[in-house]
Amino acid sequence: MSTRDTLAPAPGQEPAPPPPTPDQAPLRAARLTWRQALRRDWQLYSLAVLPLLFFLVFRYAPMIGNIIAFRRFQPGGSVFGERWVGLRYFKMFLTDASFWHVFGNTVTLGALTLLVCFPMPVVLALLLNELTSTKAKKFVQSVSYLPHFLSIVIVAGIIVQQTSIDGTVNQIVRALGGAPISFMQAPEWFRTVYVTSEVWQTIGWGTILYLAALTTIDHDLYEAARIDGANRWRQTWHVTLPGIRPTMMTLLILNTGAFMAVGFEKILLIYNPLTYPTADVISTYLFRVGLVSNNFSYAAAIGLFESIIGLTLVYSANAISRRTTGASLW
Repeated sequence: MSTRDTLAPAPGQEPAPPPPTPDQAPLRAARLTWRQALRRDWQLYSLAVLPLLFFLVFRYAPMIGNIIAFRRFQPGGSVFGERWVGLRYFKMFLTDASFWHVFGNTVTLGALTLLVCFPMPVVLALLLNELTSTKAKKFVQSVSYLPHFLSIVIVAGIIVQQTSIDGTVNQIVRALGGAPISFMQAPEWFRTVYVTSEVWQTIGWGTILYLAALTTIDHDLYEAARIDGANRWRQTWHVTLPGIRPTMMTLLILNTGAFMAVGFEKILLIYNPLTYPTADVISTYLFRVGLVSNNFSYAAAIGLFESIIGLTLVYSANAISRRTTGASLW
């Protein structure tokens, strides 16, 4: 009997399926590997259960409440509103001059915060990377990291005390021969005080990621740059900055997503009616309209509008970063 006869299927029996092609074999192997990894490392995967539940309960489930932006909600009534009103509340704030005023303040304050606070950690990380003294480097890191761990209430108290008439800032102004300034009562000074406090509070913490990214740069690139005659500035421009560019773009995209969500807690603690012309932003306006005035549907419509703008900014920044630098979140 020949080999062909032994491999031939019996009468009425379907032929055996062909063996997997080289392109299909890795896919089956990947599926088996995932199942095996899940079965083998289920203890590690179980650690993600609580974070997933946290985001599900406190981030995704509350999105259902956005329905009251299209329904009339009354305290004590149905959670999803009493009756359907459509786009009534959206038309209200789009034709409200007060909303566009706080919208302009939000855009201005968010742009200033992004333009000033984003490059500062990069500059500090580059300066720390050039230090040769380990003790000096650790001291600067410790001092710059400390404000990040302070409570917002403490930070707001420090800001108010430092900028008061008898505060440290006005004492320096007097020593230089100037007149004291009421920073917390002057609308034209609020943005300067806020952005300066944001730099002081976030610059140290932001350098952690950049210092970690600097350690991944190959030192042979610096050696090759020195051989080509590049000085320290040229090495920073052509080696260091391209090495940390993916980290920079990732953080820029994340900061762009929070562009409209200007710090609500800090502004609420340090602003007052005298500084409303420049300090009142969407989040504080929502607080007064939604919680103080009990107009929850109107506040929900404004909050949904703000979230859509933030989502659009994230997608736009991610697309631009992917096309220009090749680095993106997805």
